[in-house]
Amino acid sequence: QVQLVESGGGLVQPGGSLRLSCAASNIDKFSVYRVNWFRQAPGKQRELVATHTNNGITEYQDSVAGRFTISRDNARNALYLQMNNLKPEDTAVYYCNAFLYPNDYWGRGTQVTVSS
Repeated sequence: QVQLVESGGGLVQPGGSLRLSCAASNIDKFSVYRVNWFRQAPGKQRELVATHTNNGITEYQDSVAGRFTISRDNARNALYLQMNNLKPEDTAVYYCNAFLYPNDYWGRGTQVTVSS
């Protein structure tokens, strides 16, 4: 059974940084998957934050572009999100996702709270 497990969330002050990790297990050919970070804030819909395609293209939501960096390590079946200059509006549960039709795998999420 494929599992995605996020880690690295926590409480950080505005302007601070966090690095989220996502470890994928029992997944075949992780390198061909499109991998994504989503987030969901209280009372809001889940939204796409960043994408890393299998051929190295990265895309970001406008609100995080220039502050967040998505990366992957296919040898380790891992996905990362470096988050810098965090803002209170970045507070949310962050989820990693691996998609290759028809497979669509999700982690359980990690809480990120940005507050002074």
